[in-house]
Amino acid sequence: IPAAKVHKITITLTSRIVRALEKVCSELITRAKDQQLQVKGPIRIPTKNLSITTRKSPCGNGTNSWDRFEMKIHKRVIRLYSVPDVVRKITSISIEPGVEVEVTIDDLE
Repeated sequence: IPAAKVHKITITLTSRIVRALEKVCSELITRAKDQQLQVKGPIRIPTKNLSITTRKSPCGNGTNSWDRFEMKIHKRVIRLYSVPDVVRKITSISIEPGVEVEVTIDDLE
């Protein structure tokens, strides 16, 4: 039986809510360390600020008053080095609402 090939697995987590994002990150990392995997992260990617400035007045008349809306998107990256089957066990946790998870698997060369 050939030994299973080790892959570099990148888990990217994005969310608007920092607390939920950090909770999912720490859960994934503790599960990976319980399996004795090599873990790198969470790598904090700079926050994206999406902002919209719009007039308060619907018709265009009146004083020039403005509303500013802002949405911050936070991103974390976790790198694991393991067999893909083990990653399915790790990522089978209940993920907080509002947190998006993206898993990419690359070969180690």
